Amino acid sequence: MKSNFLFLVILASLIISGCSKDYAKINREEILDYLEANNLQAEEHESGLFYIIEETGDGNHPNITNEVEVRYTGTLLDGTFFDGTQDGETASFPLEYLIPGWQIGIPLLERGGSGKFFIPSELGYGSQATGNIPANSVLLFDIELVDF
Repeated sequence: MKSNFLFLVILASLIISGCSKDYAKINREEILDYLEANNLQAEEHESGLFYIIEETGDGNHPNITNEVEVRYTGTLLDGTFFDGTQDGETASFPLEYLIPGWQIGIPLLERGGSGKFFIPSELGYGSQATGNIPANSVLLFDIELVDF
């Protein structure tokens, strides 16, 4: 599963997003509705990514050239699981090859920290359906940054 995910994120990062301004607005409303329905307070990054830092770490942040070691779960806003690490295992990826949402979000974490990231489709897979992820979907990732 990890190699499939890595292939998909590399492919997605190489494809120019087909997400229109309309989907950016729609995705933002979907995220805001989810946050309100679940009584969550999130920060909004200038890119359109929403995030919640759940645990701080050691103060050190990765950069785009780092390989990151993470534990993560990826779901759609309706709870549909599409990928993640299992049983406490970790996965390592070169950050520069991941979807833009991870490239923006993971450096917001500190080593040992964790957070929740609401990634609009233009920072995810855009207008491309990928596996069981429909086109123009908001992605929700719970990520623990183990090391880099």
